[in-house]
Amino acid sequence: MAIKGKQKLKILYLMRMFMEKSDEDHGITINQMIEELARYDIIAERKSIYDDLEILQTFGLDLMKEKGKLTKYYLVSRTFELPELKLLVDAVECSRFVTTKKSRELISKISSLASKPQAQLLQRQVFVANRAKSLNESIYYNVDTLHTAISMNKKVSFQYFDYDINKEKVFRKQGEFYHVSPYVLLWDDENYYLIVYYEKYESFVHYRVDRMFGIQILEENRESLKEDMVFNPGEYSKKTFNMYGGEEEVVVLEFKNELVNQVLDRFGSEITLQVTSNESFSIRTTVKISQTFYSWLFQFGEKVKILEPESVRREYIQRLKDVFESAKKGNLTNVGIMGDV
Repeated sequence: MAIKGKQKLKILYLMRMFMEKSDEDHGITINQMIEELARYDIIAERKSIYDDLEILQTFGLDLMKEKGKLTKYYLVSRTFELPELKLLVDAVECSRFVTTKKSRELISKISSLASKPQAQLLQRQVFVANRAKSLNESIYYNVDTLHTAISMNKKVSFQYFDYDINKEKVFRKQGEFYHVSPYVLLWDDENYYLIVYYEKYESFVHYRVDRMFGIQILEENRESLKEDMVFNPGEYSKKTFNMYGGEEEVVVLEFKNELVNQVLDRFGSEITLQVTSNESFSIRTTVKISQTFYSWLFQFGEKVKILEPESVRREYIQRLKDVFESAKKGNLTNVGIMGDV
């Protein structure tokens, strides 16, 4: 026998039924609705179902009626369409800073926004296990804490670490806590970075969020920027090349024409391309001279040249010679061409 109070839940169960079990390829008949409601001890007649469907449509549910041998109803549009959910799943799947465990949790939640048949389709397309993923399970909460601190205008403290050969944490500065003024969380080269401001040096410094441990929001307000100081996250990212610092230099680089896509991806579409020959072009830009900068150039081999300044060109040549000599000797040493990871 139906429980009287549950009758009031009928329309809510119907709405959930459409959200979870229907889509353009999977409709629900009136009889199926009645049978499903009976599982919750709710008695429903066809007329009352029709009335409920009309109410749901008035409420804003985009329901479609498909006539045929069996008339079916299904939900046409959702907050996120299937292609949009696929984009979100792909983004989580490919994000190195999100651990494998957290990736599976997020993908499961994203999939719940689709119908169950569509969710199964999304899950079948996911390949998380073999991706390069962060080892830090607390990354998700680190980001949330840092967002809160920035919005509250507060300083934060944390320990900063690297991994050793056994994948164990090795804290920098003997485990001493860093006290910093957080300003921006920046996504660059598949990693999250916290950009902090040091008033003493009147400059910005960055830290990998997945290398931060024990983050605490402090009572002290963060240091204020100088009146004439403006921080541009996009410019900062372009200058630092994967977030590893060094001295800023204006450089002129020459590339073969076939590398134009890589140059635009790295420096943005605003960069001026100067034709130097039928086969090459050059750019002038400001970068931070670092191992990662040289590593980025190294991948293009003879298809890139440093034209200016001479000091940077000479240093790059020396690093190439060091790599060559090390390769000849078969040494596995850090010769300074490749950046940190």
